[in-house]
Amino acid sequence: MDRHDEYFMEKAIDNALKSRRAGNEPFGAILVKGEEVVKVGENKVHSQFDPTYHAEIGLIRDFCSEHNVFDLSDYTLYTSCEPCVMCSGAMVWSNLGKVVYSVSHDQLAEIAGDNIMISCKEVFEKSPLRPQVVERVMNERGIEVFDGYTFG
Repeated sequence: MDRHDEYFMEKAIDNALKSRRAGNEPFGAILVKGEEVVKVGENKVHSQFDPTYHAEIGLIRDFCSEHNVFDLSDYTLYTSCEPCVMCSGAMVWSNLGKVVYSVSHDQLAEIAGDNIMISCKEVFEKSPLRPQVVERVMNERGIEVFDGYTFG
């Protein structure tokens, strides 16, 4: 495992905890270019009354809009949990270079109950643009964020 991945994943997991403390779902993400964090994101579905405001898609939407870019091929997105179908689609359409996550979709389903059970890899395999995927970085730490959590 890459030490840089652990360093940046720690920040994504911290954002997930921040999101949960703010009354949102416990998901966090950061966007990195080179060695620099360029955008921080957290889930805001409850505070924004927007069911699409997941940490990853909110981060992508906001960053691309703020910087007038569509192509994130030089960026890595670190996220506390494997991206859902919607967020995976946003990663494809933004041409994201790499996604690194902590908790897998299957692990989340065991903790919180079933949801749309399509992995990000399945979405990427059927897509024209495919980010590199690194799985289960700091997995035990990531799972701690979901202690007592159920899909709400």
